[in-house]
Amino acid sequence: MKAAVIVFPGSNCDRDLAEGFRKAGADVNMVWHKDTDLPEGIDIVGVPGGFSFGDYLRCGAIAARSPISQAVVAFAQKGGHVLGICNGFQVLCETGLLPGVLMRNAGLKFVCRQQVLRVETQQSPFTQEFAQGAEITIPIAHHDGNYSVADEEMKQLQDQDRIAFRYIDNPNGSMGDIAGVLSENRRVLGMMPHPERAVEDPQGGTDGAKLFASLTRIMTLA
Repeated sequence: MKAAVIVFPGSNCDRDLAEGFRKAGADVNMVWHKDTDLPEGIDIVGVPGGFSFGDYLRCGAIAARSPISQAVVAFAQKGGHVLGICNGFQVLCETGLLPGVLMRNAGLKFVCRQQVLRVETQQSPFTQEFAQGAEITIPIAHHDGNYSVADEEMKQLQDQDRIAFRYIDNPNGSMGDIAGVLSENRRVLGMMPHPERAVEDPQGGTDGAKLFASLTRIMTLA
């Protein structure tokens, strides 16, 4: 598996995400936001967490208009796999690759803690190593993680089995307790929790490792 991790000014989880991919056996390329093309032969693009461009305007709005983001959109539209985590989820929503928007947490405070999630579907390249309905613990750290989507789009997410993860004890007010959603072709995942911070025991748990293992399995079989 060959992965690209995008780096924006203000990214602070790019190296963690790269390490998550590497521990699953991937070769990783770090790609600067001003680049106009992705490296050749990329299997998956990771858009990391952080505070791209200082979260000016809406979170992720400026990053979504960086030159490399247009290449990521084109890659996804051709069937490429894309993983956006935290600020990366916000960027993917701003590009239109995923529906909805991430707003200020309902409690108006930054939340940082271990968070229990429920795996809602196995039917994606990101979740096949999990048991459906399993409860897993993945760290969260965000101020604008309150996911909102139009009613019709929410119905589509539910009817098409595109809700990947839900919160147990919703920490931010997200509609439907949603912690992660999939694109229509199921090859783009956006999620607020940080699986890259749960890939080895010193981090406090390894539940996130299964997400990266799922990707490796899919890419190996492809």
